[in-house]
Amino acid sequence: MCGIAGQFDFGAGLPVDRDRLVRMTRMLEHRGPDDEGFYLSGALGLGFRRLAILDLSPAGHQPMSDPSGKIWVIFNGEIYNFHEIRRELETLGHVFRSQSDTEVIVLGYAQWGDAVLAKFNGMFGLAIWDEPKRRLVVARDAMGIKPVYYSLDGGVLTFGSEIRAVLAGLESRPAVDPTAISLFLQYRYTPAPFTAFTGIRKLAPGEMLVVEQGKLSKQRWYQFVPTPFERQPSDEEAAHTLLELYRAAVKRHLLSDVPVGLLLSGGVDSGLLLGLMSECGQGWPTYTVGYGSSYRDDELDDAAETARHYGASNEVVRLDREIFEDALPRIVNAMEEPIASSSIVPMDFVCARARKDVTVALIGQGPDELLGGYTRHLGVAYGRVWRKMPGAVRSLFAGAVRALGRGESLKRGVFALGVEDRFRRYQHVFSIVPGTGIAALFRPGVLPEHAGDVVQDCWDGYRTAIDGLDELGGFQLLELRSSLPDELLMYGDKISMTHSLEARVPYLDRQVVEYVQRLGPEFKVRNGQRKWLHRKVCRQFLPASIIRRKKRGFAVNVVDDWFRGSISGKMHDYLHSRDALMFDYLDPSTVSRLHAEHLSGARDNHKLLFSLVVFEEWLRANRSKGWEPAAAVISDRPISESAPLT
Repeated sequence: MCGIAGQFDFGAGLPVDRDRLVRMTRMLEHRGPDDEGFYLSGALGLGFRRLAILDLSPAGHQPMSDPSGKIWVIFNGEIYNFHEIRRELETLGHVFRSQSDTEVIVLGYAQWGDAVLAKFNGMFGLAIWDEPKRRLVVARDAMGIKPVYYSLDGGVLTFGSEIRAVLAGLESRPAVDPTAISLFLQYRYTPAPFTAFTGIRKLAPGEMLVVEQGKLSKQRWYQFVPTPFERQPSDEEAAHTLLELYRAAVKRHLLSDVPVGLLLSGGVDSGLLLGLMSECGQGWPTYTVGYGSSYRDDELDDAAETARHYGASNEVVRLDREIFEDALPRIVNAMEEPIASSSIVPMDFVCARARKDVTVALIGQGPDELLGGYTRHLGVAYGRVWRKMPGAVRSLFAGAVRALGRGESLKRGVFALGVEDRFRRYQHVFSIVPGTGIAALFRPGVLPEHAGDVVQDCWDGYRTAIDGLDELGGFQLLELRSSLPDELLMYGDKISMTHSLEARVPYLDRQVVEYVQRLGPEFKVRNGQRKWLHRKVCRQFLPASIIRRKKRGFAVNVVDDWFRGSISGKMHDYLHSRDALMFDYLDPSTVSRLHAEHLSGARDNHKLLFSLVVFEEWLRANRSKGWEPAAAVISDRPISESAPLT
């Protein structure tokens, strides 16, 4: 895993500014502390920072080219099936000069062109430069595990693995985008293509930019449309197939020339990963973070039990509320985009601890979205029953729910599942505030009309695929293409790479995802049980005591308690100070009311309040230009320019 940056003036064709390219690239030094490289060709410049994982020799240096110097690649990520593709290319006469998966991209493009992307099972953000055609391809992987940001200013394309690299390539700092902020407050993340900056965009999973003949186009290279199996497998067949796919995925994801570990929670997902890893070897180091006995959702004891079951070591990081509060500004700065998940703080600390021992860590993200692990999946799966009820019955029940004090999740669910239009219904299920509540937060004239509905435009490319799926499958497709990559995977990438740690996600292996998406809803939610098929597989590895554990909302109680009694008075500063930067956009009285409702117990507003705090911290980092390069003078260090690999 590494960091990429580049700029292409395909309009005027002016030469790339060498110092600017170096500055962009060195903004990503944390992503690649082991090496750097540059390639310049007139109006095109590519920069690269390397975290060495496979082929630690100089042969893995990037930018990498074919022997002729016609095709150049910069690549962040891993191609897990590169051995198979390499063998195929060797039968076609290609000669390899390294053991790096990057060379498969170079020679694969030379052989198949853009079609090579569809052969990859992996995670990546990459750029391919075709020198003879003066053609540039910039692409994001199918599952959106690795981010790619870009800005288009006239005829100049600037891109990178992180926003900070793009900002370093621009003439001036762009303004905050109020529409993107409204999306963030509504959903706790900004869906692609939006970012919080006007004019800076991100590729959606499976998308690519193509620049050729003076024109830029955005295309979807990942064309998989999940079609339900004509004959759904039996329970035993499905469990056997899924287990074998899991086994193959974990084996692929353990491929590394550096030490590998596991971020272990107390749940079944990472527990199963440890079981599958133990089939490939013993003594895997695991890392767990928690808040100790002071919070009922803590996972330290559960994770320790799982580690003991497999004879694995388990290193523990203990946090408290003061650490949480003090670390939040630094972590928000590292994420670059406002993402309001309370798990960002424990994720940061566990990654920092893991990096002391390992360079690669497997994580258990994916099964909840893929196989129906959230409470909202129950509502979506059984929502049709609710909509078929007589209107009078629904109105009576909905009125009783609205009268509840802090049952916000239930209130949102009842509102959302009663919406008849499918995509509107999905929109409200994702939202943390029912109806049009977010628009009321903004000062008059700040937010464009219907800004909250632009998420529908973000989903346009998936409508045809969703039309062929059941209600739950359609919703999960949006999770896999939007909320998972742009929230959980986004902060997983940013936070892990802050510590130069490569985080791998075996459950999002393409073969696993594409199989599960073709299964019927009964394999995901059955008789009120979530992740039914996944749990059936887990029973073959994990003891009943682990399987029966209640799903925990990690750090939810920490955040809720924080808002009820801040230990240092920061909460008042965040939400009530006249100097708070958020009030350039938001109405102070509305924010104060939300806080007062939460403190009184009248409503549970902790999700929205935490989003406001993250927004304020993001604004402060943006104002202070906290994303400037670590090195003040870039010319003090030698610049390594790449040559064709021979």
